[in-house]
Amino acid sequence: MSPTAAARRPSLLIVGCGDVGLRVLRLLRGRWRVYALTSTPARRAALRAAGAVPLVGDLDDAATLGRLGALADAVLHLAPPPSTGDTDPRTARLLRALARAGRVQRLVYASTTGVYGDCAGARFDETRAVAPATDRARRRVDAEARVRWFGRATGAAASVLRIPGIYAFDRDGGDPRDRVRRGTPVLAAVDDVYTNHVHADDLARACVAALLRGAPQRVYHVCDDGERRMGEHFDLVADLAGLPRPPRLSRDEARTQLSPMQLSFLGESRRLVNARLKRELRVRLRYPTVEDAFRSLADG
Repeated sequence: MSPTAAARRPSLLIVGCGDVGLRVLRLLRGRWRVYALTSTPARRAALRAAGAVPLVGDLDDAATLGRLGALADAVLHLAPPPSTGDTDPRTARLLRALARAGRVQRLVYASTTGVYGDCAGARFDETRAVAPATDRARRRVDAEARVRWFGRATGAAASVLRIPGIYAFDRDGGDPRDRVRRGTPVLAAVDDVYTNHVHADDLARACVAALLRGAPQRVYHVCDDGERRMGEHFDLVADLAGLPRPPRLSRDEARTQLSPMQLSFLGESRRLVNARLKRELRVRLRYPTVEDAFRSLADG
C-alpha cells in the first residue's frame, strides 16, 4: 500500500482489545489503521501481530490517557467498568481524554442487556426503559449515559450496543460446552428464565457495522435469533455436543448451592428483538442459532 493510500485509511481506537477486539481487528486488518489500548505492556507484541498499533494506558489512571483524543476518528469502547460501585469512572476518564482534541467523529460502546433487569420473560425492542437491578448493571447504565452525553456535547455519532451472553467455541471462558462439562446446574422448568446469546464473530461484525452505520444516540440489541429458556439452551448444547444434560434445581435449591453472581443471572428473564440490528446496521447473522454454530463446527 502506498503512503497516500495508507493516509486515506480510516483510523480506529479500540479500548479493551480482548477476544472481541481481536476479532474486530481481523475484520479490519489492511483497511483501517487501528490503535489498541492496553493496560498490560506484555500484550503489545500480540496486538502488533494482530495488526494494531499498541498503546499502553490505564483507564484507572487519567494521566496515561492524555494523547488518546488526537489519534483516531472512531472509537470502539469494549472495556468493562470497575468491579465495584454504581458508576463507571473508567468511561468518564476515557471520554474526558477523547474530548480534549475534538477529533472523534464516531463512538461505539459495548454495553449489556443486564441494564433492563428482570423483564419477566417479556419480548421487547430497544425502546424499553432500563431498570438495572444490580450495581453491575447500574455501572453500565452510567456508562451509557456518559457515552450519549459525549455524543451530544461533541457532535460525535455515539451508538450503544446492548449485548447478552457471548459465546464461541474458540473463546476463552465462552465455550458453552465447558459449562455443560462442569455440570453447572440450571433451573427447573417451572422456574426457568428466558436468556439471549450472540456468537463472538457476529458481535465483532456488529461492532464494525456500528462503526460504519450506527446512528447518533441509537441503541442496538446485538443478539441472535434464539428464543429459549436457559435450561433449554444448555440442554440443546449438551445434546449437540454429546454430553449429559445439566442437572436441574428448584429456585430454592439454587439459593443454597449457587453463588450470588450465578443467582443474579438466573433472576432475570427477557427476550430481545434484534430487528434494528438487521434493518439499520444491515447485519446478517452468520450464526442465527446455536444449532448453526454447531453445524459450522461439524463442517470444519
